[in-house]
Amino acid sequence: MTSKQSSMSIPGIPDDFFVVKKTGLSQAQALSAYLGGSAFQTVMDNPVTAYRQLVQQYAKDAAGKPVDPKIASQEAKAVFRAHPVSASLSGVGPRLIGVGFKRIPKFGILLGFSFFLGEGENPGFAAATAASILSAPFINPIRMIEKQQRAFFKQTGHTKPILEIMREAAAQRFAPLFRGTIPLMGHSLASALLGLVGQPRLQKYIQKELGDKTSLGRAATGLVASSIVSPIYVVVTNPLSRLEVIMQTSAIAGKPYTVVGAVKEMAADMAAFGMRGVFRGQGIGIAKAVISLTLFHEGRHALQDAFKNHNVANGYLPEE
Repeated sequence: MTSKQSSMSIPGIPDDFFVVKKTGLSQAQALSAYLGGSAFQTVMDNPVTAYRQLVQQYAKDAAGKPVDPKIASQEAKAVFRAHPVSASLSGVGPRLIGVGFKRIPKFGILLGFSFFLGEGENPGFAAATAASILSAPFINPIRMIEKQQRAFFKQTGHTKPILEIMREAAAQRFAPLFRGTIPLMGHSLASALLGLVGQPRLQKYIQKELGDKTSLGRAATGLVASSIVSPIYVVVTNPLSRLEVIMQTSAIAGKPYTVVGAVKEMAADMAAFGMRGVFRGQGIGIAKAVISLTLFHEGRHALQDAFKNHNVANGYLPEE
């Protein structure tokens, strides 16, 4: 729907949601571009996401004692060697479903605040903060299901069915699906501030200072920006990611970890292996962040360009 069709009203959706703004996009098109970029990134980076979870999850041995990060890495690699396809695809279903359940609330709040504040499809820090806090209850159940699917790979050799996870959660009135919500809020905030706000602004600066003076195109400058932002992002979020893994990979029917309990697990890991214990999976996390950020923004930009070209060709842009 375009600005020429904006008289149509849908209950619960602002009247100007489909109206093309001066930025060249409507809120609906901006949201669609974010969701499309997220779906593209989700499919492509899933093997790295799965591997990182296993590296962090295998922090303890069968007796519950912390193991050297090198051993955890070897165990994760052994799972992938034994089950390369199923391990690579593990959790991709919930993650793709989560593009809707997770991203619509997050991107909807993000872009809603952004358009309200006049920032268009390039949100600022206030919009990112609101989106991170308000969207966490929608996002957490999907992340919990995703992690539960991979949690018992070493024991069973296959992903845990979603229906089985839901039945176990239903027995406890679905409360287990919200394990890890508090660390997620911090993780989501860092992700929004650095990935959704910081990376595009840095890329724009790099494009201006470097891209316009060299042969580097948007994809290359995006990769440079992601490579700069990603180490900062991973240093900030890796401990939070560990807390999520600890809280979300324990058996649903068993005793849940509290935030305090998960912090104590990390403290024991640090006591045994120093900062290597706290930052398990950081190397693969940086690689994942570079890949994910670049794929997401390239997919988003491609869709935004297509929408803008369509709006220009059909004369949908508002008059100055």
